[in-house]
Amino acid sequence: MSKKIAMIGAGSVVFCKTLLNDILATPSLMDSEIVLMDLAEPKLRSMEQFAKRMVKDNDLKAKIRATLDRREAIKDADFVVIMIQVGGVEAFEHDYKIPLKYGVDQCIGDSLGPGGAFRGLRTIPVLLEIAADMEELAKPGSIMLQYANPMAANCLALGKESTVSFTGLCHGVQTTLDLIAGYCGVPKEEISYLCGGINHMDWFLKLEHHGRDLYPKFKELFEKAEYYKNEKVRGEVMRHFGYFMTESTGHLSEYLPWFRKNQKALDTYCDEPSFGGESGAYYNWCKTIAEKYAEHDPLEFESTHIDRRSVEYCSYIMEAVTTGTPFRFMGNVRNDGYITNLPNGCCVEVPTFADDNGLHPSKIGDLPSQCAAACMSNVNSQILVAEAAIESDPEKIVHAVAMDPLAGAVLTLSEIRQMCSEMLEAERKWLPAFEGKAVAPKDLISIPPDCKGVDAPLDPALAIGHRFGELIEKPTE
Repeated sequence: MSKKIAMIGAGSVVFCKTLLNDILATPSLMDSEIVLMDLAEPKLRSMEQFAKRMVKDNDLKAKIRATLDRREAIKDADFVVIMIQVGGVEAFEHDYKIPLKYGVDQCIGDSLGPGGAFRGLRTIPVLLEIAADMEELAKPGSIMLQYANPMAANCLALGKESTVSFTGLCHGVQTTLDLIAGYCGVPKEEISYLCGGINHMDWFLKLEHHGRDLYPKFKELFEKAEYYKNEKVRGEVMRHFGYFMTESTGHLSEYLPWFRKNQKALDTYCDEPSFGGESGAYYNWCKTIAEKYAEHDPLEFESTHIDRRSVEYCSYIMEAVTTGTPFRFMGNVRNDGYITNLPNGCCVEVPTFADDNGLHPSKIGDLPSQCAAACMSNVNSQILVAEAAIESDPEKIVHAVAMDPLAGAVLTLSEIRQMCSEMLEAERKWLPAFEGKAVAPKDLISIPPDCKGVDAPLDPALAIGHRFGELIEKPTE
């Protein structure tokens, strides 16, 4: 049967073009009705014309239309693909430049840290509106395929507030498998692996080739300069934690406290260009693309030839649901006991199967304790971001950023509060739910300017000594 596919945020020219190609290259989806939706009409019309040319030039039966009305796009949809970026590059500039002024140096800035937190505040309310539209208007059993970052916080909020069937999709596992296969000199398709964790901190728990453990060889290679140089942060984490992760050095350097907290750390681990650790790499790339596309229609002279499908999971999931042929992928889902030493209700990334009965996540059990601990340092902040967005609570913005490993390694609590206040004021037009609300100003809770020469009411050491003495003299029964 023909499927209706709603693509929300279709003005995302590069990514929408990739997913359109994948869908139209899939035999069971070639006759689908594809509805493109965006609020940026010029980009939307450009994508609409390009998609129609793809269909015509490749002699396909798919139907293409575009709308500015999200509810119209979602009505009777089988699949709703999310690729929104609320605030675009303008908001992203604040996400990157304001924290940098305070000393928080982000390479990517879209998933965790102050940049990821504020992207979540902008995105989560819109995602929840889309989910509500799906509950009301989409076909029963419809599936949301969610690509918007910050992936984990967004999906955590969806799992908390909505009953819609969804999965968050990322290509970290696929691209990391390319790296592992290249390093070890074995075909990617022949690698047997098991991953578990959270988005952008998913651990390769098993790596085998025809029953042979690949980890000894892989770890040995990372002790060679030419291999280590390519992925310094991931290599260093594997050396100390024992397992390799699914996200690039540029991403991972932001999620842990050890790699970007001072100039020495940056010079040691983040000195490669672009996503190898460079400051503002993703913001600069987005800005360059936006400026390039502002000059002319970005798709006017693009080839409409349909290529082989990309590594993105989207079309393969749709194909599995449509045909009933199972497809295994790594999905970001609500943790309902799938990883047992991470909190229920958080977002985890686990092996998931799609078929004509929907989505079926797999249980991993416990992660190695050191891996779970690293994930928890991110989960704590993700929970607070979701709560801040759902409750429109400025104080929880401060809490979320304070619990971020990188911001916490660089700034004091007062500095974090001041930075969050500045970011909230700069981004108010994309945060309507915070109207009339502000982060409490720093001077209301500041440290007294000079504590020197002031006598404390009781010597701190003596106070501690008294307390310990009480415990020794009066043990708890």
